[in-house]
Amino acid sequence: MSDDPSSQPVPASRAIGIYEHYCEHPGCTKWGGWGFPRGKQTIWFCREHRETGRTEAGSN
Repeated sequence: MSDDPSSQPVPASRAIGIYEHYCEHPGCTKWGGWGFPRGKQTIWFCREHRETGRTEAGSN
């Protein structure tokens, strides 16, 4: 192994910054702190609507 940085694999690039996810319930504008997997995407819901998120994602 080498300590030479040029011999190390290049890390995947990532976006820098904080992502803000808002609740996806129709008409809600609150912060979506609860994320649920749906396919390859994540759907986000606020605390008030997190049960809707679980239902839509099929999580129990």
